[in-house]
Amino acid sequence: MDLQLTGKQALVSGSTAGIGYSIAEALAREGARVIVNGRTEVAVERAVAQLCAASGPNAAEGFAGDLSTAVAAEALVRRFPDVDILVNNLGIFEPKPFEEIPDADWQRFFDVNVLSGVRLARLYLPAMRQRNWGRVIFISSESALQIPSEMIHYGMTKTAQLAVSRGLAEAVAGTGITVNSVLPGPTRSRGVVDFVDALAQAEGKSAEVVEQEFFLKMRPTSLIRRFATTEEVASLVAYVASPLASATTGAALRVDGGVLRSAV
Repeated sequence: MDLQLTGKQALVSGSTAGIGYSIAEALAREGARVIVNGRTEVAVERAVAQLCAASGPNAAEGFAGDLSTAVAAEALVRRFPDVDILVNNLGIFEPKPFEEIPDADWQRFFDVNVLSGVRLARLYLPAMRQRNWGRVIFISSESALQIPSEMIHYGMTKTAQLAVSRGLAEAVAGTGITVNSVLPGPTRSRGVVDFVDALAQAEGKSAEVVEQEFFLKMRPTSLIRRFATTEEVASLVAYVASPLASATTGAALRVDGGVLRSAV
């Protein structure tokens, strides 16, 4: 299927690895010019080189900077003022008992997971309005609706993204701009792999056994009973970013492996 993304400029925050990289890869493969973002020049240059090798020499450009800060976001917009597709993927997570989460962690999670996307949307929306076309996508999580007791601060930020996404979709109603959230379930991203490997080593088990126990005890409602791949998440995001998804807006779209039982 041709997603009609040739010539579109896309920004994917936090895209040097994991879900973000797979989204960048999917968009580049469909003909979009992708701006890759990460905190270090080395990681950004490596990701750009990989994308260009796979999809052509002009498939990707890079911006190294911490987009949870206003300074970096403003520098990004000065360098790349025209973005058709904004994918707010930048995010962090960390299991921690509620009683041990200090104020600073609540603020840090909000700044990275929520405010980074709010700020980028605010900066890029005026140009999208002028063109009367744009896509804003927040990469949320099934944790937005099923708050994990082991990382409540993370779940809070994912829920906040749903509120921002729906409100922004209402604000651009009647235009050619769509705003949506995508809710991955447990996904085999770099952070998850590191977490599983560390847990396996600590408990003297194989990573395969740890994964089986995770879905048995922590996510027993999963219908696929495995971690999704980052490519499976990216496929949905690429479609939502395309002109073919023009009637999909204000939605919270699941690619959660069936973890969430509710019908809405």
